[in-house]
Amino acid sequence: MSEIPGELRYASSHEWVRLEDDGTAVVGISQHAQDALGDLVFVELPEQGETVEVSDEVAVVESVKAASDVYAPLSGEIVAINESLEDSPELVNQDPYGDGWLFRVRLANKAEWGELLTADQYSEQLENEE
Repeated sequence: MSEIPGELRYASSHEWVRLEDDGTAVVGISQHAQDALGDLVFVELPEQGETVEVSDEVAVVESVKAASDVYAPLSGEIVAINESLEDSPELVNQDPYGDGWLFRVRLANKAEWGELLTADQYSEQLENEE
């Protein structure tokens, strides 16, 4: 079973979210998602300043196997992107919960945080998918 950090929240579409002290949220894809994709060769990130709604397609990750959309787990404004991924998309494979983060969003509705899956709920979802 993939590593599932307990301090994060998860979308059913395999994005993880870490709430920061400044009210923003860092978003990436889970260990499970990057394992399923394989070696990433390209990451297309959203534009800084873009406003997104929950479930909007906001990024694309491409591997040697397939391309996959990344969805916004929360509504808000994209306030930062991980520019390191432009030259090093493999960071998502190497450290999906750290250096491989995708973007940061300023929350429009903090209540959406409570609608995301806990680590236990996400783990249960993965077990049911197998």
